Amino acid sequence: MKLDLDISKIHKCRECANDIADQVMEHVQRVTTTTIERTVLRLLGVDGVNHAGVPLPNVVVDSVHRAGHLEDGIATYMARAVASTGLSPQQVAEKVACGELDLTLTASAPAGIGGCERSVLSSAVSASLDRILANVATRREYLSRLDPGTEPLIYVIVATGNIYEDVEQAQSAAKAGADIIAVIRSTAQSLLDYVPYGATTEGFGGTFATQENFRIMRRGLDSVSVETGRYIRLVNYCSGLCMPEIAAMGALERLDMMLNDSMYGILFRDINMKRTFADQHFSRMINAYAGITINTGEDNYLTTADAYDEAHTVLASQFINEALAHRSGLPDSQIGLGHAFEINPELKDGFLYEVAQAQLARDIFPDAPLKYMPPTKYMTGDIFRGYLLNGMFNLAGVMTGQSIQLLGMLTEAIHTPHIHDRYLATKNAKHVFNNARHLGDDILYTRGGIIQTRAEQVLDDTARMLQHVRDRGLMNAMGEGIFAGIARTPDGGRGLDGVAAKSADYWNPFEEAIASRLALAASNDPRRR
Repeated sequence: MKLDLDISKIHKCRECANDIADQVMEHVQRVTTTTIERTVLRLLGVDGVNHAGVPLPNVVVDSVHRAGHLEDGIATYMARAVASTGLSPQQVAEKVACGELDLTLTASAPAGIGGCERSVLSSAVSASLDRILANVATRREYLSRLDPGTEPLIYVIVATGNIYEDVEQAQSAAKAGADIIAVIRSTAQSLLDYVPYGATTEGFGGTFATQENFRIMRRGLDSVSVETGRYIRLVNYCSGLCMPEIAAMGALERLDMMLNDSMYGILFRDINMKRTFADQHFSRMINAYAGITINTGEDNYLTTADAYDEAHTVLASQFINEALAHRSGLPDSQIGLGHAFEINPELKDGFLYEVAQAQLARDIFPDAPLKYMPPTKYMTGDIFRGYLLNGMFNLAGVMTGQSIQLLGMLTEAIHTPHIHDRYLATKNAKHVFNNARHLGDDILYTRGGIIQTRAEQVLDDTARMLQHVRDRGLMNAMGEGIFAGIARTPDGGRGLDGVAAKSADYWNPFEEAIASRLALAASNDPRRR
């Protein structure tokens, strides 16, 4: 630990964060949501749309939810239908969609279902989980055969709205040196309570996240990976009202990273917190099983709150995100906690404060693949100043050992970056990373100096904040606007009508199977004992 921090304070923060996570999990374990149940159907192989273009998972789940019977879990009704008809889950869904089958007619059956009925889904459950494991094996094979990259990994975005153009831009960025490609999702897709179907060529500020789009981009990046001899990682957005569904699609199509925060949707998209906390838990279980690294969204706090005054809220959220991720089975190596280089550049010694925050995160979360976000709040039309800010951001990243560096673009805040913007951003980062590769190894922080003192101050403020959140409960504390200056209430926001209390007979075969397999993996991993 380079900052010589008080270990007891870090332990106290983790203790509070664990208590907060346990409080959240009391709620999570009592409820399910429409999107969790749609995810179960997708993992069972249900896909496609009806005559009106509505995804079949939505059609089936909505038919049961409208009748007030979602509390037993959609798998219960699907198992009964498969057992009684001999049809596959996909065929059952198609019959429900055309009005030939009503799953709610089985609601009057005796409570619960027996092992015989449940077993009719076992082959579909195993096939889906085995497909995901095969993707994990394929990723490992690529990483063993190709250059996995050197940290900080260079992360850039594509956002044309057309998946085929995205592939061309992504391949261009990879050839220029990018290690990670994030396909920015179309504006407001997080507020859609369904996942669009098929390949898409029109989007607003980004490209729709669909399973076919995932498949197309994965194929394109695999091709350029072989061409360049470097494994290029693929990222998308596992957030919003369809969070676990997108996690499942990403797992099935071998995405490598997912933006998957526990509170982002609540704060910045006004999605109901009762729904979000349940959805994030199941989505993270899927990501854990698929070997997908999550990226959390603490960087967003600093776009609405002051980066100097509110730095402790970033660290507090990182502790909470870590604790909740652990409860979903994610190891530290898959928890990409986020933060950002967003202090006002006019602040005297601002770079030192940025280094303090970045080193603080690295010291406290040594095994986490930290994701460092670039300057955005104070970027202007002055591209020369912007290029300098991005260079300082890259210097802070390499000297503090960040894992994932989302590159700043010199045209940030002007337009969606073009290919040449990404080229120049990559050139900037590679120059700084190469020239300062081992700078951090030669730096010692002075006890009582600006950087070390600032880090201690942020840690102290974080400890006080986490104690307050623990005492109030996270849902109530969020109503006070303590994160990002945005207040949300437990019963407010979008999607509350998609939350249902579980019955005593609730059944989610994938939650059971994944939890069991993750527990076995953890018991066989000496690093996690």
